[in-house]
Amino acid sequence: MRLAKDWKDYKIIATGDGEKLEDWKGVILLRPDPQVIWHAKKPLSKFKNINAWYHRSETGGGHWQYLKNTPDDWVVSYKNLKFSLKTMGFKHTGLFPEQAYNWDRMIELIKNANRPINVLNLFGYTGGATVACASAGASVCHVDAAKNMVERCKENIRLSGLQDASVRYIVDDCTKFVTREIKRGHKYDAIIMDPPSYGRGLHGEVWKLEDNLHDFVKLCTEVLVDKPLFVLINSYTTGLGATVLENILKLTVGEKCKGKIEVYELCLPTEEGINLPCGTSGLFIGE
Repeated sequence: MRLAKDWKDYKIIATGDGEKLEDWKGVILLRPDPQVIWHAKKPLSKFKNINAWYHRSETGGGHWQYLKNTPDDWVVSYKNLKFSLKTMGFKHTGLFPEQAYNWDRMIELIKNANRPINVLNLFGYTGGATVACASAGASVCHVDAAKNMVERCKENIRLSGLQDASVRYIVDDCTKFVTREIKRGHKYDAIIMDPPSYGRGLHGEVWKLEDNLHDFVKLCTEVLVDKPLFVLINSYTTGLGATVLENILKLTVGEKCKGKIEVYELCLPTEEGINLPCGTSGLFIGE
């Protein structure tokens, strides 16, 4: 288990009955969380000063209920990094705070590499990892199929004062982009991937993590340098164990490169004194 415990602008106030109550720099949100299968000490909706409450629909999706004035968007900081947030569809805010542990780890690896580092961030979303790596001095290629998410990444780079950093923004299907990079002969020192559990491409292509992850990671090894700095895989698929990520990294990156593999559950501390599980990471660190 790894805790993202250094936040100042974010905290989990309480959990229970499938929900979590969070404070995002004074904006209080009540959101569903499938890992929270225990009961709340008191109904979370009874807490005071809740700005917005996300309700799931039985038919899929859901909607936000605004209980008090909520900003259209606002900014939170993690150390020297800044991120723009807003209440989005499917309960999201544009940031996964548990990833702060991985941001710190990648920053440390890049700063200690003693060489220029070129990072490929796949399924990059709003760019938490891109901002972190750029802040450490790496060149980053940020890839996501959603144009609005790539635009949010640009905004987070600007907010963090990194507008002069070397960041390349690509709106594309990740598999197609990697395939083209192989043909171009482009190589990367580090790869980050945060693939969805399930998704559809622009032309109806189906992505299912359990069916596609191994082949995709193997494909990505073709754009890795011979001595990579790291490869990071994040998974939010409930029930997918850490050993699965370990095995995939061993059978793909580990077949090509020397290094060690770490797998761990990412967690966030709560004010109740318990830790909330938030997903699994597999990290290959090259020799």
